[in-house]
Amino acid sequence: MTDTVADAVTVTSGPHTEGLRIGTAPDSWGVWFPEHPRQTPWERFLDEVAEAGYTYIELGPYGYLPTDPHQLEDELGKRDLKLSGGTVFTGFHKGAEQWQRAWDQAVQVAGLVHAMGAEHIVVIPDMWRSDATGETLEPRTLTNEQWDKLAGGQDRLGKALLEEYGVRQQFHSHADSHVGTKREVERLLELTDPRYLSLCLDTGHYAYYGGDNVALIKKYPDRIGYLHLKQIDPELRFEVLKNDVSFADCAAEIMVEPPAGEPDFAPIIDAVSKIDSEIFAIVEQDMPGVDISIPAGIATRTRQHIFGCHPLTRNR
Repeated sequence: MTDTVADAVTVTSGPHTEGLRIGTAPDSWGVWFPEHPRQTPWERFLDEVAEAGYTYIELGPYGYLPTDPHQLEDELGKRDLKLSGGTVFTGFHKGAEQWQRAWDQAVQVAGLVHAMGAEHIVVIPDMWRSDATGETLEPRTLTNEQWDKLAGGQDRLGKALLEEYGVRQQFHSHADSHVGTKREVERLLELTDPRYLSLCLDTGHYAYYGGDNVALIKKYPDRIGYLHLKQIDPELRFEVLKNDVSFADCAAEIMVEPPAGEPDFAPIIDAVSKIDSEIFAIVEQDMPGVDISIPAGIATRTRQHIFGCHPLTRNR
């Protein structure tokens, strides 16, 4: 690490400095499932997060970390970690029966998040192509009727999350989902109520389809509520799109260690910090199936890069 980066980390990590709240997530350790024999054990994940210098983490798949709030509070506390939010999955475009599925998740995840003092739920829409096998499950675009169902369901969920648990819905556009391109993201924003839906702007997934993160932030400043920081390989992206490769088959390769890919984090952090200097920016590098010896080093170097590329970042 250069002296410049080291100084930036020291300055911006202090308790009285202003800046985005940087954290990480189980996904950056290759954790996609509550249980899997080859993924990093949760105790090791927490230990390595703390050793890498992060303060904030996401919950990850429900059931991976302890679900008892007292146990989770104790495990985080002894490592000086805090929770930024949790994740649920929705498929409202499929019909009214999807409400119960979404709410059953929300009761578990939002209940735990609220008990831990966190205020955000990242919502990921169902994909038209399986993120496990790459199998095509349904058409890749929605009808007008399906768009209305999607928007109505997300508004209903966001309102219920806010009223019942005091947590905010942050919608995550995603590769191989129906909301991925610039036009699709903007259509979602136009169809939904800003009181109940903001974006978890995932910099890598938005760039996956050629989206300009900074332009979106500047156009919809009031709809940016949360960040996932990741980069993609810009050359591989075009090969993937041209050859219609599923995200399941390219996720571990196309999402690369910063600063090797795109987009550049500095202008994104700058644009978001002008909206709200305390927005969470969670490092979430998709690495399914990764050898468990690899993530800690990447996480440490990524944090050093982020703290070195912009002064408005911090732990606290």
